[in-house]
Amino acid sequence: MNKHISLIGTSVLLHSLSVDETNSYLRDGSFIVSTYGKNNIVHFSGEVCLKLEIILSGKVTVEHIDESGNLMTIAEFYDNEILGGNLLFSKNPHYPMTITAKQPAVVLEINKERLFELLSNNHDFLRSYLEFVSDHATILGDRIKRYVNKTIRECIMNYLAYERQKQNSNQIRLNITKKALAEKIGVQRTSLSRELSKMRRDGLIRYDAKSIELL
Repeated sequence: MNKHISLIGTSVLLHSLSVDETNSYLRDGSFIVSTYGKNNIVHFSGEVCLKLEIILSGKVTVEHIDESGNLMTIAEFYDNEILGGNLLFSKNPHYPMTITAKQPAVVLEINKERLFELLSNNHDFLRSYLEFVSDHATILGDRIKRYVNKTIRECIMNYLAYERQKQNSNQIRLNITKKALAEKIGVQRTSLSRELSKMRRDGLIRYDAKSIELL
């Protein structure tokens, strides 16, 4: 429990709570700490959202499987980020996609009643909560807009353009595997490899196992 208290204390969203308050909420069950192993499902698509969740450690992904069976990683969330913030008070509070722990994760669950009380009585918490919800809505919207109804080549070029800006170089280091990259853009790995080969043949890129260069 002491370890969990320490993790909770590092949360930006919860910085306005005292240790005594946190302990009190853990004792009465309005705060619950849950752990997930690697590749465990946190929420299934269509499941009702009943609580706010704060990721205390680990990595959690929002994933979508299309009609062809392709897995697309819509977004990745890490320490200090939240799940369910944009759904909990919705008239249709169902998770639209599957949420999976891609690394062992520790998650703090805050029930709806306690969350509403904190939002009503703690202005610092309210301000942080609104910032988190707004930022996450923007992330999801950008990712969906980037990949939906686009060809494989367009998805690859969007990803490379983003990474070029982020890395400030046409020589883009691949910090993920080809399989993970395929999941990010929602295609099979074989389809990704085939399109990369076509793009190299068309003079758009050069690549090896660790990098892709935009020509």
